[in-house]
Amino acid sequence: MNAHQQPTGSAYFIAPETAKAESHTLSVLVNNEPGVLARVIGLFSGRGYNIESLTVSETEHEAHLSRITIVTNGTPTVLEQIKAQLERIVPVHRVLDLTVRARELGQERPIEREVALVKVVGQGERRAETLRLADAFQAKVVDATVEHFIFEITGKSSKIDQFVAIMKPLGLIEVCRTGIAAMNRGPQGM
Repeated sequence: MNAHQQPTGSAYFIAPETAKAESHTLSVLVNNEPGVLARVIGLFSGRGYNIESLTVSETEHEAHLSRITIVTNGTPTVLEQIKAQLERIVPVHRVLDLTVRARELGQERPIEREVALVKVVGQGERRAETLRLADAFQAKVVDATVEHFIFEITGKSSKIDQFVAIMKPLGLIEVCRTGIAAMNRGPQGM
């Protein structure tokens, strides 16, 4: 639309989105039953939304409820659309944008943690350097032979990214990450 054109009288006129896309962490409380995760993921893929991280686990066994934590990226309008569409899926009980809630509480981000298993091979001086750096990152050795280590590391995703980058030249051969688990600070629940 050029500067001389006016919006039509159509109810479908959409103003161009000028807001910047940002990463948000959503927490979705759902029934723990077959097909629910597929429906939630289908909502994202069907509309072209990207999922940067996804974790799912039963959180209330007796109530048969699971918590899905999704990290996605979008403008505020897109994020509101995602939240509204998630709320319309029948087995969804609650959708909370933890990023928005953290800001409402005067915090920059919710508490976010990830666990990774990192396998590194090496001998001699490289092996000693690997152990020294793992100790600096508070990574725990969960398996070891004379040829390899498997470390368990917990922390913010940026810490795990940094640990993986440092281990690459030392003999990194495999990484398995859980995805982000997140929760807001304070006494109130989801």
